[in-house]
Amino acid sequence: MKSLFKFYVFVAFTLLGLITCITEENNYQIDRPNIVIFLADDMGFSDLGCYGSEINTPNIDKLATEGIRFTQMHNTAKCFPTRACLLTGLYAQQCNMDITNDSLKNCITLGEILRNAGYRTLMVGKHHGLDNPYDRGFDRYFGLRDGCCNYFNPGVRREGEPEPAHKEVAWAKPRKWCIDDSLYAPYTPVEKDFYTTDFFTKYALGYLDTYKNEDKPFFLYAAYTAPHDPLHAWPEDIEKYLGKYMEGYEVIRNRRYKKQKEMGLLDKSFPLSEPTFENWDELTMEQKLTADSLMAVYAAMIDRMDQNIGKIIDKIKEMGEYENTLFMFMSDNGCQPEGPGNESLNQTARDYPIGSIGRWASLNQSWANVGNTPFRYYKNWSHEGGTCTPFIVYWPKMKDSMNIKISHFSSHFIDIMPTLLDITSAEYPVSFKEEKVFPYQGISLLPVWMGENVEREKTIFWQWDRGKAVRKGNFKLVSGNNGPWELYDMASDKTETINLIAEEPTITNELEMLYEKWIAEVKGIE
Repeated sequence: MKSLFKFYVFVAFTLLGLITCITEENNYQIDRPNIVIFLADDMGFSDLGCYGSEINTPNIDKLATEGIRFTQMHNTAKCFPTRACLLTGLYAQQCNMDITNDSLKNCITLGEILRNAGYRTLMVGKHHGLDNPYDRGFDRYFGLRDGCCNYFNPGVRREGEPEPAHKEVAWAKPRKWCIDDSLYAPYTPVEKDFYTTDFFTKYALGYLDTYKNEDKPFFLYAAYTAPHDPLHAWPEDIEKYLGKYMEGYEVIRNRRYKKQKEMGLLDKSFPLSEPTFENWDELTMEQKLTADSLMAVYAAMIDRMDQNIGKIIDKIKEMGEYENTLFMFMSDNGCQPEGPGNESLNQTARDYPIGSIGRWASLNQSWANVGNTPFRYYKNWSHEGGTCTPFIVYWPKMKDSMNIKISHFSSHFIDIMPTLLDITSAEYPVSFKEEKVFPYQGISLLPVWMGENVEREKTIFWQWDRGKAVRKGNFKLVSGNNGPWELYDMASDKTETINLIAEEPTITNELEMLYEKWIAEVKGIE
């Protein structure tokens, strides 16, 4: 009878969303929290104030200073495979998202897992796949199903406005948008004050308000498109930054690196890599003004994203749910070096100012090098500049237990799924909707968050386009742009400046064999 009584108590508390969990892998007793994941798009490692930037990001900075900042969290170097890893806990090669933005297969999403565990699941923003998130575990969804769009108008021209600049390739037109179970292609908002970052937040706030009286926890996934191109921002935000970047690439990069070291974010294992930006002094005044404008709009987009994150945090406080909400912030890949990008395909758009609805402008490679300080390379590269993201974790109710402030623990987006399983005691199935589900690939980061001295035993792998890498322990073997393998000791050289490939043939061979075995397995090669 006692066992039966305990079972009914357990069921009752589960349904109410008030269960206290003792995790299977660890001995932490915790209340099952609300979960909020903020995801930026194409944002560099140093682009937040709390990671060295001059950009105003007080709301994100507060999460960072009161929580934990990670210096070695990794994505896949590309938008859609990263998002697949985050949602599924699998490598993109396992869930059909490694080559193109397709439909998810052989997986279960965080939305599906947490909804099955009694959570209200909410999503706003970018998905970048063929699935509608509404059909993959999210009770509500408002956002861009595609990869990028015009921030002011993703659809067709509205009366009294310029033609909205769009990506000038056939497969990119029209952009697809979802509101719950409805698909729009194109999606032309009627609101003249529409701006994707603002409206993702508007819908998120609406969802939170709708379900605020429910006796269940919520999971909110806010996947912003900022600061992915096109570079679009409100004039009042741009005005804050115009002229600030006329000092040039070297001055801004060196200042960021100095700040990173002074705040204790980086130690001596992060030497500043060799710069790859243009010589500012050799640019014409017109080129400097253009470069300043590009970076000012980029900064304004991050600033506006931070403002909106602040609104969501304030709403959660108003609901009385702040203390037991777990917040995470990260970016889907490193800073993008598109250069002129779509500008060369749309010459008429150059008549409009950078940042406005009629112009598609992209950040250049030099600013991307600054954005990824102190690392080398950018988006699409398997080096740290492509894959290493700011990662912030803050859980107010557990802040006394989570007593570390900065962590250099090597981690990957595949670790988010097992971490949330660990925290919520949700079940991970072997099959879902009559489809086989691959076992999750990451590890729980909860012990790391709790300050335990953890050594990562599980190897991490990367493969995207012409880049590939493998990291085991302190060594990372990496190849970019189909080039030869390079080997780095990440214990002393996290910015990949000293190639040890000739000095360490045994380690090189071991890591190469691990990579070849892994890629054969995930690609299904006999």
